[in-house]
Amino acid sequence: MPLPGERLSLLSPVLDDDGAPFWEYAAQGELRVQACADCGELRFPPRPCCPHCQSFASEWRLMSGKGRIWSYVVPHPPLLPAYAELAPYNVIVVELAEAPHIRLVGNLLSGADAPLGSLPPERIRIGAKVQVVFERTARLPQWILERP
Repeated sequence: MPLPGERLSLLSPVLDDDGAPFWEYAAQGELRVQACADCGELRFPPRPCCPHCQSFASEWRLMSGKGRIWSYVVPHPPLLPAYAELAPYNVIVVELAEAPHIRLVGNLLSGADAPLGSLPPERIRIGAKVQVVFERTARLPQWILERP
């Protein structure tokens, strides 16, 4: 359990060779997505080979961090004990503005360092514009409304 004033991160990233750069950039406060260095196609999740041209050349492109809520859920107990203590909170799926075929999962917060559950569920709307923010300790991509 977190210490008083500390936030509990529900998920920790699983690092592999292909996805590690995503988390390294996130730790620097940057949202980057893997792109094929030959055909330019953006892809997520990261993988060694481009599904469009089969090239193994890749690069990491900086994204604007803007997107739209594509879907969401608000879990309620019964949940695992550590999760139940935080409920209700939201989990959103965001389609990126630069690449709507790429969708990332995170939480919608009332502000950059706000806790889970800080935004009332009735404020969440499919299609709402959001901006990425990075949680301070784990550097997980989270989201805030573009126009609160």
